[in-house]
Amino acid sequence: MELPSVTEDKLAQQFPTRLPVWWARGGEVQSHPVSEGVSGRLVVIRFPKKFTRLEKFVQRIFRGPIEIRRPLDRMNSLLWELSNGRRTFKKICELLDSTFHEDIAPVAQRTATALAQLRHLGLLIILEKPSDRRWKNGPGVSPPEHELEDDYPDEFDTTPLDGEELLPLDEE
Repeated sequence: MELPSVTEDKLAQQFPTRLPVWWARGGEVQSHPVSEGVSGRLVVIRFPKKFTRLEKFVQRIFRGPIEIRRPLDRMNSLLWELSNGRRTFKKICELLDSTFHEDIAPVAQRTATALAQLRHLGLLIILEKPSDRRWKNGPGVSPPEHELEDDYPDEFDTTPLDGEELLPLDEE
């Protein structure tokens, strides 16, 4: 696979990695590659809202939500599942291209853009090697500092797939 620009070329051997944030799968299984940790279902991510003092005051008065629920479309859901810290950017592009074909062309540029958006939201980072990951990033895992509402709809599945609970050191 030819990577079209310097930005994607630099990414080719790096490892996109989900940060610890609560996420789950839902909906019906859609097209997806047969690969460890990939279900083909849609992903929803939950993370706490960041309020200014005034916003926090208004939120308490009106009892507004304290979290953001971000449902991902089918392409970004698959990208999220593939970004477990054990696949290179190049491998992720190959799997996305084999799944979505011309719908995702040009795959390297669109994947790099989607990863940049997830990085901007603080949901993902890019690692130089898989052993740099020192946290679990499977579904239903929420860092202690994230205050989320206890109730979430039953249609969200937080059951980990094979290999999703492992840290890189556990795999060796």
